[in-house]
Amino acid sequence: MGRVITIRDTTLRDGHQSLWATRMSTDMMLPVAERLERAGVDSVDIMAHVIMDSAVRFCKDNPWERMHLLRKAMPTPMMAAYTAGKVAWGFKIAPSDILRQCTELTIRNGANLITAMNGLLDIDMMVDQLVQAKSLGARTAAALVYSISPVHTDALYEAKARELVERTDVDSIMIKDSGGLITPDRAASLFEAIRRGAGDRQITLHSHAMTGMAGRVYMIGVDHGIDDLQCGIWPLAQGAAQPSLQMVVKNLRAKGYKVNIDDAQVEAASQHLLEVARRHGLPVGEPVEYDDTHYDHQIPGGMLSNLRSQLAQAKLLDKFPQLIEEVQVVRRDLGWPTMVTPFAQIVANQAIINIITGKRYETVPDEVVHYVLGHYGKLLALVEPDVLDKILSRATADARRPPEEMEPALPALRKRFPHASDEERFLRYMIPESAVEDMLREEKARAERRHQQVRELGPVSKTLIDLLAKAASLRDVAEVSIQSGEISVRVQR
Repeated sequence: MGRVITIRDTTLRDGHQSLWATRMSTDMMLPVAERLERAGVDSVDIMAHVIMDSAVRFCKDNPWERMHLLRKAMPTPMMAAYTAGKVAWGFKIAPSDILRQCTELTIRNGANLITAMNGLLDIDMMVDQLVQAKSLGARTAAALVYSISPVHTDALYEAKARELVERTDVDSIMIKDSGGLITPDRAASLFEAIRRGAGDRQITLHSHAMTGMAGRVYMIGVDHGIDDLQCGIWPLAQGAAQPSLQMVVKNLRAKGYKVNIDDAQVEAASQHLLEVARRHGLPVGEPVEYDDTHYDHQIPGGMLSNLRSQLAQAKLLDKFPQLIEEVQVVRRDLGWPTMVTPFAQIVANQAIINIITGKRYETVPDEVVHYVLGHYGKLLALVEPDVLDKILSRATADARRPPEEMEPALPALRKRFPHASDEERFLRYMIPESAVEDMLREEKARAERRHQQVRELGPVSKTLIDLLAKAASLRDVAEVSIQSGEISVRVQR
Protein backbone atom coordinates (compact mmCIF):
# COMPACT_ATOMS: atom_id res chain seq x y z
CA MET A 1 0.00 0.00 0.00
CA GLY A 2 1.27 3.48 -0.89
CA ARG A 3 1.66 6.45 1.39
CA VAL A 4 -1.27 7.82 3.42
CA ILE A 5 -3.24 10.75 1.98
CA THR A 6 -5.36 12.66 4.49
CA ILE A 7 -8.70 14.33 3.82
CA ARG A 8 -9.89 17.78 4.87
CA ASP A 9 -13.67 17.91 4.67
CA THR A 10 -15.25 21.11 3.31
CA THR A 11 -18.94 20.14 3.52
CA LEU A 12 -19.77 22.35 6.51
CA ARG A 13 -18.10 25.45 5.06
CA ASP A 14 -17.33 25.71 1.36
CA GLY A 15 -19.80 23.02 0.32
CA HIS A 16 -22.89 24.92 1.35
CA GLN A 17 -21.25 28.28 0.62
CA SER A 18 -20.80 27.19 -3.00
CA LEU A 19 -24.09 25.36 -3.54
CA TRP A 20 -26.61 26.49 -0.91
CA ALA A 21 -25.77 30.21 -0.72
CA THR A 22 -24.30 29.66 2.77
CA ARG A 23 -27.71 28.73 4.22
CA MET A 24 -26.82 25.51 6.05
CA SER A 25 -28.04 25.80 9.63
CA THR A 26 -26.39 24.35 12.70
CA ASP A 27 -29.17 21.77 13.06
CA MET A 28 -28.51 20.56 9.50
CA MET A 29 -24.78 20.27 10.26
CA LEU A 30 -24.75 18.29 13.51
CA PRO A 31 -25.72 14.87 12.08
CA VAL A 32 -22.99 15.31 9.43
CA ALA A 33 -20.46 16.27 12.10
CA GLU A 34 -21.23 13.11 14.09
CA ARG A 35 -20.56 11.01 10.97
CA LEU A 36 -17.36 12.92 10.18
CA GLU A 37 -16.09 12.11 13.68
CA ARG A 38 -16.42 8.40 12.91
CA ALA A 39 -15.38 8.64 9.25
CA GLY A 40 -11.72 9.35 9.94
CA VAL A 41 -11.23 12.70 8.21
CA ASP A 42 -8.12 14.54 9.34
CA SER A 43 -9.69 18.01 9.56
CA VAL A 44 -12.99 19.77 8.93
CA ASP A 45 -13.54 23.30 7.65
CA ILE A 46 -16.13 24.99 9.85
CA MET A 47 -15.75 28.78 9.87
CA ALA A 48 -14.89 31.82 7.75
CA HIS A 49 -16.17 35.38 7.76
CA VAL A 50 -18.94 34.72 5.22
CA ILE A 51 -20.11 31.66 7.18
CA MET A 52 -20.26 33.62 10.42
CA ASP A 53 -22.10 36.49 8.75
CA SER A 54 -24.68 34.23 7.08
CA ALA A 55 -25.19 32.21 10.25
CA VAL A 56 -26.29 35.40 12.00
CA ARG A 57 -28.22 37.08 9.19
CA PHE A 58 -30.01 34.20 7.52
CA CYS A 59 -29.95 31.16 9.81
CA LYS A 60 -30.35 33.13 13.06
CA ASP A 61 -27.67 30.85 14.51
CA ASN A 62 -25.03 32.01 16.96
CA PRO A 63 -21.78 31.10 15.15
CA TRP A 64 -19.87 30.74 18.41
CA GLU A 65 -22.45 28.28 19.72
CA ARG A 66 -22.24 26.48 16.38
CA MET A 67 -18.51 26.01 16.91
CA HIS A 68 -19.07 24.60 20.42
CA LEU A 69 -21.71 22.15 19.20
CA LEU A 70 -19.58 21.02 16.27
CA ARG A 71 -16.58 20.48 18.53
CA LYS A 72 -18.74 18.41 20.89
CA ALA A 73 -20.00 16.31 17.96
CA MET A 74 -16.52 15.73 16.52
CA PRO A 75 -13.81 16.00 19.17
CA THR A 76 -11.14 14.20 17.12
CA PRO A 77 -10.62 16.02 13.76
CA MET A 78 -8.91 19.38 13.64
CA MET A 79 -11.50 22.12 13.18
CA ALA A 80 -10.34 24.68 10.65
CA ALA A 81 -11.22 28.36 10.44
CA TYR A 82 -10.12 31.01 7.95
CA THR A 83 -8.75 34.48 8.49
CA ALA A 84 -8.13 36.92 5.66
CA GLY A 85 -5.22 38.61 7.40
CA LYS A 86 -5.79 42.30 7.95
CA VAL A 87 -8.94 42.30 5.81
CA ALA A 88 -11.19 40.90 8.48
CA TRP A 89 -14.58 40.82 6.79
CA GLY A 90 -15.01 40.98 3.03
CA PHE A 91 -14.08 44.57 2.18
CA LYS A 92 -13.91 45.64 5.82
CA ILE A 93 -10.48 46.58 7.14
CA ALA A 94 -10.45 46.25 10.91
CA PRO A 95 -8.08 47.73 13.51
CA SER A 96 -5.36 45.49 14.86
CA ASP A 97 -7.02 44.86 18.24
CA ILE A 98 -10.11 43.44 16.50
CA LEU A 99 -7.92 41.24 14.29
CA ARG A 100 -6.08 39.84 17.31
CA GLN A 101 -9.34 39.22 19.11
CA CYS A 102 -10.76 37.45 16.06
CA THR A 103 -7.95 34.88 16.16
CA GLU A 104 -8.17 34.51 19.94
CA LEU A 105 -11.96 33.99 19.98
CA THR A 106 -11.86 31.56 17.07
CA ILE A 107 -9.39 29.34 18.92
CA ARG A 108 -11.13 29.79 22.27
CA ASN A 109 -14.38 28.54 20.75
CA GLY A 110 -13.04 25.32 19.29
CA ALA A 111 -10.96 25.88 16.15
CA ASN A 112 -7.45 24.44 16.34
CA LEU A 113 -6.33 24.91 12.73
CA ILE A 114 -6.12 28.53 11.55
CA THR A 115 -5.73 29.18 7.83
CA ALA A 116 -4.63 32.66 6.73
CA MET A 117 -4.94 33.89 3.19
CA ASN A 118 -4.38 37.01 1.14
CA GLY A 119 -5.44 37.11 -2.48
CA LEU A 120 -2.43 39.26 -3.39
CA LEU A 121 -0.03 36.75 -1.81
CA ASP A 122 1.25 39.50 0.50
CA ILE A 123 2.91 37.59 3.35
CA ASP A 124 2.99 40.75 5.49
CA MET A 125 -0.80 40.59 5.63
CA MET A 126 -0.71 37.05 7.08
CA VAL A 127 2.27 36.97 9.42
CA ASP A 128 0.75 38.47 12.57
CA GLN A 129 -2.25 36.15 12.78
CA LEU A 130 -0.27 33.03 11.87
CA VAL A 131 2.31 33.76 14.57
CA GLN A 132 -0.43 34.62 17.08
CA ALA A 133 -2.40 31.44 16.30
CA LYS A 134 0.70 29.31 16.78
CA SER A 135 1.45 31.01 20.09
CA LEU A 136 -2.07 30.10 21.25
CA GLY A 137 -1.50 26.42 20.52
CA ALA A 138 -3.25 26.09 17.16
CA ARG A 139 -1.81 24.51 14.04
CA THR A 140 -1.44 26.95 11.16
CA ALA A 141 -1.91 26.86 7.42
CA ALA A 142 -1.26 29.57 4.84
CA ALA A 143 -3.16 29.71 1.57
CA LEU A 144 -1.43 30.48 -1.71
CA VAL A 145 -4.32 31.52 -3.94
CA TYR A 146 -3.88 30.31 -7.50
CA SER A 147 -4.48 32.55 -10.49
CA ILE A 148 -3.55 32.82 -14.15
CA SER A 149 -1.76 35.97 -15.30
CA PRO A 150 1.66 37.09 -16.50
CA VAL A 151 2.77 37.53 -12.88
CA HIS A 152 1.41 34.31 -11.34
CA THR A 153 4.36 32.08 -12.22
CA ASP A 154 5.70 28.87 -10.69
CA ALA A 155 8.68 30.88 -9.45
CA LEU A 156 6.35 33.28 -7.62
CA TYR A 157 4.53 30.47 -5.84
CA GLU A 158 7.77 28.72 -4.89
CA ALA A 159 9.16 31.94 -3.42
CA LYS A 160 5.97 32.69 -1.48
CA ALA A 161 5.86 29.17 0.00
CA ARG A 162 9.49 29.48 1.11
CA GLU A 163 8.86 32.93 2.62
CA LEU A 164 5.87 31.64 4.59
CA VAL A 165 7.87 28.80 6.11
CA GLU A 166 10.80 31.04 6.97
CA ARG A 167 8.77 33.89 8.46
CA THR A 168 5.91 32.09 10.18
CA ASP A 169 7.01 28.46 10.73
CA VAL A 170 3.64 27.55 9.24
CA ASP A 171 2.59 23.90 9.61
CA SER A 172 0.91 23.56 6.23
CA ILE A 173 0.86 25.26 2.85
CA MET A 174 -2.53 25.30 1.17
CA ILE A 175 -2.89 25.64 -2.60
CA LYS A 176 -6.22 27.43 -2.86
CA ASP A 177 -7.66 27.19 -6.36
CA SER A 178 -10.85 29.17 -5.75
CA GLY A 179 -11.69 29.40 -9.44
CA GLY A 180 -11.01 25.79 -10.35
CA LEU A 181 -8.32 27.07 -12.71
CA ILE A 182 -5.47 24.59 -12.31
CA THR A 183 -5.22 22.41 -15.41
CA PRO A 184 -3.56 19.00 -15.71
CA ASP A 185 -0.98 20.64 -18.00
CA ARG A 186 0.05 23.17 -15.34
CA ALA A 187 -0.41 21.00 -12.26
CA ALA A 188 2.85 19.04 -12.11
CA SER A 189 5.25 21.99 -12.45
CA LEU A 190 3.20 24.16 -10.07
CA PHE A 191 3.00 21.50 -7.37
CA GLU A 192 6.69 20.63 -7.64
CA ALA A 193 7.62 24.32 -7.34
CA ILE A 194 5.51 24.75 -4.21
CA ARG A 195 6.92 21.53 -2.76
CA ARG A 196 10.45 22.94 -3.22
CA GLY A 197 9.42 26.11 -1.39
CA ALA A 198 7.49 24.32 1.36
CA GLY A 199 10.25 21.87 2.20
CA ASP A 200 9.00 19.26 4.66
CA ARG A 201 5.70 21.03 5.46
CA GLN A 202 2.37 19.48 4.62
CA ILE A 203 0.79 20.66 1.37
CA THR A 204 -2.99 20.59 1.07
CA LEU A 205 -4.90 21.15 -2.18
CA HIS A 206 -8.23 22.96 -2.40
CA SER A 207 -9.98 23.34 -5.74
CA HIS A 208 -13.47 23.74 -7.16
CA ALA A 209 -15.06 21.47 -9.74
CA MET A 210 -16.57 24.24 -11.88
CA THR A 211 -14.40 23.44 -14.91
CA GLY A 212 -14.52 19.67 -14.56
CA MET A 213 -10.76 19.52 -14.03
CA ALA A 214 -10.40 19.33 -10.24
CA GLY A 215 -10.78 15.57 -9.78
CA ARG A 216 -8.02 14.84 -12.28
CA VAL A 217 -5.82 17.61 -10.86
CA TYR A 218 -6.15 16.05 -7.39
CA MET A 219 -4.80 12.75 -8.66
CA ILE A 220 -1.87 14.50 -10.33
CA GLY A 221 -1.30 16.38 -7.08
CA VAL A 222 -0.72 13.33 -4.91
CA ASP A 223 1.84 12.10 -7.45
CA HIS A 224 3.72 15.41 -7.16
CA GLY A 225 4.00 16.10 -3.44
CA ILE A 226 0.46 16.84 -2.23
CA ASP A 227 -0.27 15.27 1.20
CA ASP A 228 -3.86 16.31 1.89
CA LEU A 229 -6.93 16.82 -0.33
CA GLN A 230 -9.95 19.00 0.42
CA CYS A 231 -13.27 17.41 -0.53
CA GLY A 232 -16.96 17.70 0.24
CA ILE A 233 -19.50 14.96 0.85
CA TRP A 234 -21.85 14.70 -2.10
CA PRO A 235 -24.46 16.23 -2.54
CA LEU A 236 -22.47 19.24 -1.23
CA ALA A 237 -19.70 18.57 -3.73
CA GLN A 238 -19.16 18.93 -7.48
CA GLY A 239 -20.48 21.90 -9.46
CA ALA A 240 -19.14 25.10 -7.92
CA ALA A 241 -17.96 23.17 -4.82
CA GLN A 242 -15.05 20.78 -4.27
CA PRO A 243 -14.65 17.29 -5.75
CA SER A 244 -16.68 14.69 -3.89
CA LEU A 245 -15.04 12.89 -1.00
CA GLN A 246 -16.57 9.61 -2.18
CA MET A 247 -14.99 9.74 -5.66
CA VAL A 248 -11.65 11.15 -4.50
CA VAL A 249 -11.23 8.34 -1.97
CA LYS A 250 -12.18 5.76 -4.58
CA ASN A 251 -9.64 7.16 -7.03
CA LEU A 252 -6.88 7.36 -4.42
CA ARG A 253 -7.33 3.73 -3.48
CA ALA A 254 -7.35 2.73 -7.15
CA LYS A 255 -3.95 4.43 -7.52
CA GLY A 256 -2.55 2.52 -4.55
CA TYR A 257 -2.68 5.24 -1.92
CA LYS A 258 -3.97 4.58 1.60
CA VAL A 259 -6.90 6.63 2.87
CA ASN A 260 -8.20 6.04 6.40
CA ILE A 261 -11.85 6.79 5.66
CA ASP A 262 -14.90 4.80 6.78
CA ASP A 263 -17.05 4.72 3.63
CA ALA A 264 -20.21 3.69 5.51
CA GLN A 265 -20.09 6.80 7.70
CA VAL A 266 -19.58 9.03 4.66
CA GLU A 267 -22.54 7.37 2.93
CA ALA A 268 -24.74 7.93 5.99
CA ALA A 269 -23.81 11.63 5.99
CA SER A 270 -24.53 11.78 2.26
CA GLN A 271 -28.02 10.34 2.76
CA HIS A 272 -28.74 12.91 5.49
CA LEU A 273 -27.68 15.75 3.18
CA LEU A 274 -29.85 14.40 0.37
CA GLU A 275 -32.84 14.40 2.71
CA VAL A 276 -32.07 17.98 3.82
CA ALA A 277 -31.84 19.06 0.18
CA ARG A 278 -35.14 17.36 -0.65
CA ARG A 279 -36.94 18.79 2.36
CA HIS A 280 -35.78 22.36 1.77
CA GLY A 281 -35.73 22.40 -2.03
CA LEU A 282 -31.97 22.89 -2.20
CA PRO A 283 -29.78 21.93 -5.19
CA VAL A 284 -27.32 19.08 -5.26
CA GLY A 285 -23.89 19.27 -6.83
CA GLU A 286 -23.64 18.08 -10.43
CA PRO A 287 -20.67 17.69 -12.79
CA VAL A 288 -20.02 20.76 -14.92
CA GLU A 289 -19.11 20.79 -18.60
CA TYR A 290 -15.75 22.25 -19.56
CA ASP A 291 -15.96 25.94 -20.48
CA ASP A 292 -12.77 27.34 -21.99
CA THR A 293 -13.89 30.98 -21.54
CA HIS A 294 -13.78 30.54 -17.76
CA TYR A 295 -9.98 30.76 -17.97
CA ASP A 296 -10.27 34.22 -19.53
CA HIS A 297 -12.51 35.99 -17.00
CA GLN A 298 -11.80 33.68 -13.97
CA ILE A 299 -14.99 34.85 -12.24
CA PRO A 300 -15.93 32.46 -9.39
CA GLY A 301 -19.04 30.42 -10.16
CA GLY A 302 -21.31 31.96 -7.51
CA MET A 303 -20.53 35.47 -8.74
CA LEU A 304 -21.70 34.88 -12.31
CA SER A 305 -25.34 34.51 -11.28
CA ASN A 306 -25.08 37.61 -9.06
CA LEU A 307 -23.68 39.66 -11.94
CA ARG A 308 -26.54 38.56 -14.19
CA SER A 309 -29.00 39.59 -11.49
CA GLN A 310 -27.41 43.04 -11.08
CA LEU A 311 -27.54 43.69 -14.81
CA ALA A 312 -31.14 42.47 -15.00
CA GLN A 313 -32.14 44.92 -12.24
CA ALA A 314 -30.51 47.71 -14.22
CA LYS A 315 -32.31 46.45 -17.39
CA LEU A 316 -28.93 45.79 -18.98
CA LEU A 317 -28.93 42.01 -19.18
CA ASP A 318 -28.10 42.23 -22.87
CA LYS A 319 -24.77 43.74 -21.77
CA PHE A 320 -23.65 40.54 -20.03
CA PRO A 321 -21.19 39.48 -22.79
CA GLN A 322 -19.76 43.01 -22.70
CA LEU A 323 -19.41 42.75 -18.91
CA ILE A 324 -17.37 39.56 -19.23
CA GLU A 325 -15.01 41.40 -21.60
CA GLU A 326 -14.90 44.45 -19.31
CA VAL A 327 -13.93 42.33 -16.31
CA GLN A 328 -10.84 41.18 -18.22
CA VAL A 329 -9.94 44.79 -19.11
CA VAL A 330 -10.35 46.03 -15.53
CA ARG A 331 -8.33 43.15 -14.12
CA ARG A 332 -5.45 43.94 -16.50
CA ASP A 333 -5.70 47.68 -15.71
CA LEU A 334 -5.52 46.98 -11.96
CA GLY A 335 -2.39 44.84 -12.12
CA TRP A 336 -3.83 41.31 -12.36
CA PRO A 337 -5.46 40.84 -8.94
CA THR A 338 -6.51 37.27 -8.17
CA MET A 339 -10.23 36.74 -8.76
CA VAL A 340 -11.04 35.81 -5.19
CA THR A 341 -12.82 37.73 -2.38
CA PRO A 342 -12.58 40.70 -2.13
CA PHE A 343 -10.73 41.29 -5.41
CA ALA A 344 -13.18 39.48 -7.66
CA GLN A 345 -15.94 41.73 -6.34
CA ILE A 346 -13.77 44.84 -6.68
CA VAL A 347 -12.99 44.08 -10.33
CA ALA A 348 -16.56 43.06 -11.22
CA ASN A 349 -18.17 46.05 -9.51
CA GLN A 350 -15.87 48.47 -11.32
CA ALA A 351 -16.63 46.70 -14.62
CA ILE A 352 -20.39 47.06 -14.03
CA ILE A 353 -20.02 50.76 -13.22
CA ASN A 354 -17.93 51.28 -16.36
CA ILE A 355 -20.67 49.69 -18.49
CA ILE A 356 -23.57 51.48 -16.81
CA THR A 357 -21.92 54.93 -16.99
CA GLY A 358 -20.42 54.31 -20.41
CA LYS A 359 -17.08 55.74 -19.24
CA ARG A 360 -14.23 53.84 -17.67
CA TYR A 361 -13.33 54.91 -14.11
CA GLU A 362 -15.62 57.95 -14.22
CA THR A 363 -17.07 56.65 -10.95
CA VAL A 364 -14.83 54.68 -8.60
CA PRO A 365 -15.93 52.88 -5.40
CA ASP A 366 -13.84 53.38 -2.27
CA GLU A 367 -12.83 49.71 -2.39
CA VAL A 368 -11.01 50.28 -5.68
CA VAL A 369 -9.14 53.19 -4.08
CA HIS A 370 -8.23 50.99 -1.11
CA TYR A 371 -6.96 48.34 -3.49
CA VAL A 372 -4.68 50.61 -5.57
CA LEU A 373 -3.30 52.22 -2.40
CA GLY A 374 -2.33 48.78 -1.05
CA HIS A 375 -4.75 48.68 1.87
CA TYR A 376 -5.57 45.03 1.06
CA GLY A 377 -1.92 44.12 0.46
CA LYS A 378 0.99 44.95 -1.83
CA LEU A 379 0.05 44.74 -5.51
CA LEU A 380 1.74 42.04 -7.57
CA ALA A 381 1.95 44.32 -10.62
CA LEU A 382 1.64 48.04 -11.31
CA VAL A 383 -1.72 49.63 -12.03
CA GLU A 384 -1.87 51.21 -15.49
CA PRO A 385 -0.57 54.80 -14.88
CA ASP A 386 -3.48 56.60 -16.59
CA VAL A 387 -5.99 54.44 -14.74
CA LEU A 388 -4.23 55.06 -11.42
CA ASP A 389 -4.39 58.83 -12.00
CA LYS A 390 -8.13 58.67 -12.72
CA ILE A 391 -8.82 56.55 -9.63
CA LEU A 392 -6.81 58.73 -7.24
CA SER A 393 -8.28 61.94 -8.65
CA ARG A 394 -11.72 60.70 -7.53
CA ALA A 395 -10.64 59.40 -4.10
CA THR A 396 -12.03 60.99 -0.96
CA ALA A 397 -9.88 61.75 2.07
CA ASP A 398 -11.55 58.93 4.03
CA ALA A 399 -10.83 56.43 1.24
CA ARG A 400 -7.15 57.44 1.24
CA ARG A 401 -6.77 56.98 5.00
CA PRO A 402 -4.25 54.18 5.73
CA PRO A 403 -5.50 51.26 7.86
CA GLU A 404 -2.61 51.80 10.27
CA GLU A 405 -4.24 55.04 11.40
CA MET A 406 -7.38 53.27 12.64
CA GLU A 407 -8.12 53.72 16.33
CA PRO A 408 -8.42 50.60 18.54
CA ALA A 409 -12.05 49.45 18.63
CA LEU A 410 -12.24 47.27 21.75
CA PRO A 411 -12.28 50.03 24.42
CA ALA A 412 -15.35 51.68 22.88
CA LEU A 413 -17.07 48.31 22.41
CA ARG A 414 -16.49 47.34 26.03
CA LYS A 415 -17.81 50.68 27.21
CA ARG A 416 -20.90 50.48 25.01
CA PHE A 417 -21.71 46.83 25.82
CA PRO A 418 -20.34 46.35 29.37
CA HIS A 419 -22.37 43.21 30.09
CA ALA A 420 -21.84 41.46 26.78
CA SER A 421 -19.31 38.70 26.20
CA ASP A 422 -16.28 39.24 23.97
CA GLU A 423 -17.96 36.96 21.43
CA GLU A 424 -21.13 39.06 21.31
CA ARG A 425 -19.20 42.33 21.10
CA PHE A 426 -17.17 40.97 18.18
CA LEU A 427 -20.36 40.08 16.29
CA ARG A 428 -21.80 43.52 16.99
CA TYR A 429 -18.70 45.14 15.53
CA MET A 430 -18.48 43.01 12.39
CA ILE A 431 -22.18 42.47 11.54
CA PRO A 432 -25.08 44.98 11.45
CA GLU A 433 -26.40 45.23 14.99
CA SER A 434 -30.01 44.70 13.92
CA ALA A 435 -29.05 41.28 12.52
CA VAL A 436 -27.22 40.39 15.74
CA GLU A 437 -30.24 41.47 17.82
CA ASP A 438 -32.54 39.29 15.70
CA MET A 439 -30.21 36.33 16.11
CA LEU A 440 -29.96 36.76 19.88
CA ARG A 441 -33.76 36.99 20.20
CA GLU A 442 -34.22 33.82 18.16
CA GLU A 443 -31.51 32.05 20.16
CA LYS A 444 -33.31 32.94 23.39
CA ALA A 445 -36.68 31.87 21.97
CA ARG A 446 -35.29 28.50 20.88
CA ALA A 447 -33.87 27.89 24.37
CA GLU A 448 -37.24 28.74 25.94
CA ARG A 449 -39.06 26.37 23.56
CA ARG A 450 -36.68 23.53 24.47
CA HIS A 451 -37.16 24.11 28.19
CA GLN A 452 -40.93 24.19 27.76
CA GLN A 453 -40.87 20.89 25.85
CA VAL A 454 -38.84 19.26 28.64
CA ARG A 455 -41.27 20.55 31.28
CA GLU A 456 -44.20 19.10 29.33
CA LEU A 457 -42.61 15.65 28.99
CA GLY A 458 -43.04 14.67 32.62
CA PRO A 459 -40.77 12.54 34.83
CA VAL A 460 -41.14 9.21 32.96
CA SER A 461 -40.34 10.72 29.58
CA LYS A 462 -37.44 12.61 31.08
CA THR A 463 -36.01 9.33 32.37
CA LEU A 464 -36.36 7.82 28.90
CA ILE A 465 -34.57 10.80 27.36
CA ASP A 466 -31.76 10.44 29.90
CA LEU A 467 -31.39 6.77 28.97
CA LEU A 468 -31.30 7.58 25.27
CA ALA A 469 -28.74 10.33 25.86
CA LYS A 470 -26.51 7.90 27.75
CA ALA A 471 -26.95 5.32 24.99
CA ALA A 472 -25.93 7.90 22.37
CA SER A 473 -22.69 8.52 24.27
CA LEU A 474 -21.67 4.85 23.90
CA ARG A 475 -19.82 5.18 20.63
CA ASP A 476 -18.79 1.52 20.38
CA VAL A 477 -22.39 0.28 20.68
CA ALA A 478 -24.27 -0.14 17.41
CA GLU A 479 -27.78 -0.74 18.84
CA VAL A 480 -29.62 -0.03 22.11
CA SER A 481 -33.05 -1.42 23.06
CA ILE A 482 -35.12 -0.05 25.95
CA GLN A 483 -38.24 -1.90 27.20
CA SER A 484 -40.67 -0.51 29.76
CA GLY A 485 -44.01 -2.28 30.01
CA GLU A 486 -45.65 -2.06 26.63
CA ILE A 487 -43.24 0.62 25.41
CA SER A 488 -40.23 -0.52 23.41
CA VAL A 489 -37.60 1.79 21.91
CA ARG A 490 -34.75 0.63 19.70
CA VAL A 491 -31.99 2.99 18.55
CA GLN A 492 -29.52 2.03 15.81
CA ARG A 493 -26.45 3.95 14.66
